[in-house]
Amino acid sequence: MKFTELGLSDSLLKAVQRAGYEEATPIQAETIPMVLEGKDVIGQAQTGTGKTAAFALPILQRLDFNNHNIQALVVSPTRELAIQTQEEIFRLGKDERAKVQVVYGGADIRRQIRNLKQNPQVIVGTPGRLLDHIRRGTVKLDHVKMLVLDEADEMLNMGFLEDIESIIKQVPDERQTMLFSATMPPEIKRIGVQFMKEPHHVKIKSKEMTADTVDQYYVKAKEFEKFDIMTRLFDVQAPELTIVFGRTKRRVDELSKGLEARGYNAAGIHGDLSQQRRTQIMRQFKAGKLDILVATDVAARGLDVSGVTHVYNYDIPQDPDSYVHRIGRTGRAGHKGVSLTFVTPNEMEYLRVIEKLTKKRMLPLKPPTESEAFAGQLAAAEADVDTLVAKTSTDKYATQAAELLQKYDATDLVAALLNDLTKDDASAVPVKITPERPLPRHKGGGNNRRGGYRGGNRGRNNSHGNGRGGYSHNGRNRDRDRNGRGDRKSNGYKSRSRDDNRSNNRNHDDGRKQSSKRSYTIRTND
Repeated sequence: MKFTELGLSDSLLKAVQRAGYEEATPIQAETIPMVLEGKDVIGQAQTGTGKTAAFALPILQRLDFNNHNIQALVVSPTRELAIQTQEEIFRLGKDERAKVQVVYGGADIRRQIRNLKQNPQVIVGTPGRLLDHIRRGTVKLDHVKMLVLDEADEMLNMGFLEDIESIIKQVPDERQTMLFSATMPPEIKRIGVQFMKEPHHVKIKSKEMTADTVDQYYVKAKEFEKFDIMTRLFDVQAPELTIVFGRTKRRVDELSKGLEARGYNAAGIHGDLSQQRRTQIMRQFKAGKLDILVATDVAARGLDVSGVTHVYNYDIPQDPDSYVHRIGRTGRAGHKGVSLTFVTPNEMEYLRVIEKLTKKRMLPLKPPTESEAFAGQLAAAEADVDTLVAKTSTDKYATQAAELLQKYDATDLVAALLNDLTKDDASAVPVKITPERPLPRHKGGGNNRRGGYRGGNRGRNNSHGNGRGGYSHNGRNRDRDRNGRGDRKSNGYKSRSRDDNRSNNRNHDDGRKQSSKRSYTIRTND
């Protein structure tokens, strides 16, 4: 469906065209007309389906730009998603001069207070920091007429349900409420019943939610084999822009440092890094100055980076929904993407549960051999030489070139160049990756809502199955975002902590050699 058929104003249609949108996605086509009519909407859709524009466009159309009060509030689970949502709303509302501010933990609250004094009409924020501003009186919600709860299931999993309810109670009863969630657990349905008025449910079909544009593979490997196999895969597949997912902060630190040690242009992000460092790394990645981003699920939540060609799951996700979110980082806007998941022998049942959710079988890949990885590096080096020769003014160096050819054999010179452009074999630069506690053996079907995952542990915290997604968190002291140490809150609900390991704030260099861009052939097990 064309955006011109959705009832949007001319100025917003210009903004849509400028943003490069052509046809509305299913969630946009169904949601925008309902929101424009003032109806409450529950949208069930995964990240990457265009849901931000689905609520941003009608919000902008319904704003009163002569009213200097906060008229719309968007609640997001993480800092990254909140920032990107604010940027998207601001970009789409630029012609209307919409004032949009974002508030989140881990940033200077005094600067946020100064920005809030500029009378924004739209606020985007994380739950903990929003409550902090509400208690300080720096955010007043008594004129809000549109409320959006974005990625509600993720906020539930991070322990934010109590905060969400506290925020909703600060908003006038006479309002329009929009709730977006990838899944619909009972607690989210209860929010719909308790805080919404006859909501219209928009559900994107499973086929549209499972990244059909992504070729999905897995490699069966022991824990100590995974890193060497992954770097050889990089050499064979030559991904252009890659995200590697690790289970814990320590894992992310060790993987990113190990990749740098082997000459890959990589950096890692997780919740213990300063917001300034995370923003810097993300800016480099989006600009193509980094080839590989290593991230935890929480740090990567809501990332919207165009051009990601590959996603590597170094650790199999601890619930199948996270897998769909991870692979949704690639294969966007109609482009093909590749995902590859490493699976240890005792994790195969988890793989089958993921396949059941996505309704798609993953193809097994044979780990590349040393010679295959070297052949891949040589192919990349040859391409680099072609580019180098094409852009070099040979006349300028003719005399020195002749002298070198008198001194050395031409084959030796070219071999030295190729040697400089290729990396050592994986085993030549030893990298130690600390083993993580393995996931518990899957004990059969299970009937919990997380696709049958039973038991499990988050990071280094032991947990046991409880029938609500298969996890319960032992700790009750979750970091609050207003303390600058994350964006989570403990309450009586079981939560899914992804970033549980402590880690030092380690800065990463801009990286070394950049991966070459070329086609490759995938070799599967028969």
